[in-house]
Order: sequence, then C-alpha cells, then structure tokens
Amino acid sequence: MSDLMAEIDQRANLAYSNEMEMLTFYLTDRQLYGLNVFKIIEILECPKTITRIPGSHPAIRGNIDFRGHAISLIDLSQALGLAPHDLERELGYVMVCEYSTTVQGFLISHPNALIHKSWNDIISPTGDVYDSSYLTAITYEKDQPIQILDVEKVLSEIIGIEDRISAELVQRSSALQARTHHILAVDDSRAARQLISSALDQLNIRHTLFDNAAKALEALEQSVARKDAVCPYTLILSDVEMPVMDGFTFTRKVKANPRLAHIHLAMHSSLSNQSNAYKARQMGADDFIPKFQPDRIAGAILAQLEKADQAHKARQ
Repeated sequence: MSDLMAEIDQRANLAYSNEMEMLTFYLTDRQLYGLNVFKIIEILECPKTITRIPGSHPAIRGNIDFRGHAISLIDLSQALGLAPHDLERELGYVMVCEYSTTVQGFLISHPNALIHKSWNDIISPTGDVYDSSYLTAITYEKDQPIQILDVEKVLSEIIGIEDRISAELVQRSSALQARTHHILAVDDSRAARQLISSALDQLNIRHTLFDNAAKALEALEQSVARKDAVCPYTLILSDVEMPVMDGFTFTRKVKANPRLAHIHLAMHSSLSNQSNAYKARQMGADDFIPKFQPDRIAGAILAQLEKADQAHKARQ
C-alpha cells in the first residue's frame, strides 16, 4: 500500500494537458470504479476501531481516527445502494479524500491500479437511466468499463450541503445596477450545478449552465463570432474535473482568445488545496473558489459584478 501511495504522490503533479491520473478500485459489486488522484490524501487499511454516530445516515459507518482527527467513514458501496461492506468477514480499505476543505474517508473493497487518461477518453453518460445515478463519467481500460462517480452528489445526499445565501449578501445583490448581468457556469456534477443555480437564483442573477466544457467554450466563441459582437457574459465559473475537456484546458483556451480574455473567470472546485489554487492561476484563472461554500461563492461573484458596475458607470 505504501508503494501505491508513493506512486500517487509521484504522479499527482501532472502537467495540465487535458489529462488526469486515476486510481481504480472495487466496491462490493466487484465492478471497477475510478477517482482522480488529486482528491486522495492517503489509502489505508480500515481501522479496527470505528466510533458509531447515533442518528447518522446508514452509509456512515462511524468516525475513524486519521492523523489525530476524527473523520467520517462512508461506506461507498452502501451509499450507492449496493450491499454494504462486511468488515467482520472481509478486510476493507479507506480512501481518505479532501472535498471542499473537508476530509472524509470512503470505505472500499480494495484499490486496483493507477491509470493515466486523457479527458478526451472520458465519456459523459447519456440517457434517462443516468439522470438519477451517481455516475458522472465512464471510461475504458483494455475494454473494461470504469465508472467515475459523482462523489459530490454522494456527499450532498449523505452529509447534506448548505445552499442558503446569507441575508446580507442577498441584500447586497439588490444594489447591483438594473442592467442585466449574465453568468456562464460549467460543471459536470449535477449536485454542483444545482448548488450554483440555487445560489444565483437567490441573488437574482441570470445564468446559463453547461455540463461540458467543450459545449461552454463553443457557446462563448459563438457569442463573439461576429466582429461587432460583445460577449454577453460578465463572469465565467468553471469546474476543474470534467469529461472531454478539463477546467484547466477550458480556462487556457478562454484566456487565449483575445475577445474572451477580459471576462473574469473563477475556477470552482472540490479540489480545494492551495496547490490547485496556484495551478488555476497559472492557467489564467482570475479566482479559485472551493465548492459547497455558498456565501464564499456569492461573495466572490458579487465582488466582480460590483466592479463591472463601477466600470460601466465610469464609461458613462
């Protein structure tokens, strides 16, 4: 296991060329699943001591100690509606992951291997069967399917995610100029799109959501296709991890277009550590906002829209 973690540490610092490094693992259905290594802090054998939490979601097996701190242990199989992991009969492993400044442990059957994938090889599933599923993407390795989970949806349903904006920020949004602001947001996670939409609805700000960065980039480029066209978007909000085109590539392409480069672009990600914020800036992003912190998201958006209003007044 230490060799596996050493390899994760070695590969995690990938050049941002629309590629990712994925850890594949098994759950109780013996199917293969995948998770970006950037989310993984450590993999360890499941501790013997698990402290039960009365009244918690059934998929939360309890708390475990991780480096002197109690973290929730979520049975990922049970969270997906599969048979729970039988820790009395089988050894389990814990993927300790960081999501939006919080740390959780995900109980899995066992890790499999590290694979290197281009985001072009990662497919967004389509069809009614996927609309309510926990899948965000699918890829293949030697013809074997690998299911990439919408872990943000899992967390939103198990732990719950606050989406209410503070009254102070809602009041602040009412002071924006009457002229229409329009925000473009792109995120492949249904849970994240719902949070973004809820926040912007509370602020009464018009927005267009995309589940795919390639589609979002096409919409942006079409909006300025005519020589006299002015891009209608005041701000762009982009996830990092997305099938087909990741957020770093999307950001680089937007900022490389002289007719789009002036638009304030904030990356919005559950990959919330400082190294990812730094890398987002390297790609040209103007801001980096951790996911699932509605007031922080709203505050960053309002600050930029207020600057846009001030610039508009100065030009009049």
